[in-house]
Amino acid sequence: MTDRQTLPPDAERIEALAREAIARLPDAFRAHLGDVLLRVEEFPDADVLAELEIEDPFELSGLYTGRPVGQKSVSDFGTMPDMIHLFRRPLLDEWIETGVTLEALVAHVLIHEVGHHFGLSDADMHALERAAG
Repeated sequence: MTDRQTLPPDAERIEALAREAIARLPDAFRAHLGDVLLRVEEFPDADVLAELEIEDPFELSGLYTGRPVGQKSVSDFGTMPDMIHLFRRPLLDEWIETGVTLEALVAHVLIHEVGHHFGLSDADMHALERAAG
């Protein structure tokens, strides 16, 4: 018997990869992620897809919900916590289709969503990804 994995990575494995990616982020970013929840779900729900006008649930591999750090106010209360959602099945499909390592793909999607939390531009997100690499 070999120790090769024969089943697709489960939600716990995806979460572990995401947490490893968070641990590699620069301290200045990690320090502000303590209250952001990380959730790994199979797919985005129908309401999210409808709101984003996405028909195919495989087209969305990650999502940030909440208010970016620069838009927060002391008068914010009673709101849902900030969350980074990673969608396992779309991630696995993209992993298979692209040949990119799962670790790299999860880190890429996670960093993109972290970027939304900080209100970063795409160029800033790419710089953050390089810094966490």
